[in-house]
Amino acid sequence: MTHPSMRGWALAATAIATLLLLWAMSPTENRMQANGPGMVPFELSGGQQRADEILAEWGEDGRDAAREQLWIDYGFMLAYGSFLGLAGAAVRDRCRRHGLGRLAAAGEIAVWLGPLAAAFDALENACLLLTVGGHGAPFPSLATVFATCKFALLVGAIAYLLVGIAAVLSRRGREEQPSG
Repeated sequence: MTHPSMRGWALAATAIATLLLLWAMSPTENRMQANGPGMVPFELSGGQQRADEILAEWGEDGRDAAREQLWIDYGFMLAYGSFLGLAGAAVRDRCRRHGLGRLAAAGEIAVWLGPLAAAFDALENACLLLTVGGHGAPFPSLATVFATCKFALLVGAIAYLLVGIAAVLSRRGREEQPSG
């Protein structure tokens, strides 16, 4: 178990890294969207035909931007996966301290959702890089499967954080109310 202040620093560092890397990707997203759809529609293209349409709309500059964003995204996924895992652990521990047993137990699984999302993101990016490189056939479809898994896991991780924080704040508010 990590010392609480070390976890706090790690949580802050990964949050800052996540935001900085998201900011670093915004120019490439703008370059893609200047000629067509952004990265998310490409991730969810579903197959070779739609991926080819997007690549054609983007042109060479958009494809270059996509490559750049996909490489930067590897750092982003490391940052957000770490952040969500650490945040999930912090919420789980708070739930445990406030007697929220079921939420604490759910946290044993929830702490892995962000890191697992990042792993699916890494697989997705590999498929998308192969697609941008013209290696075709199965890769756009596989990218869509991996992206769908990633988004589902991210929704689960974020939902756990929101529910856990709300429950802890609600419990804390009840504990602080004077009995009358």
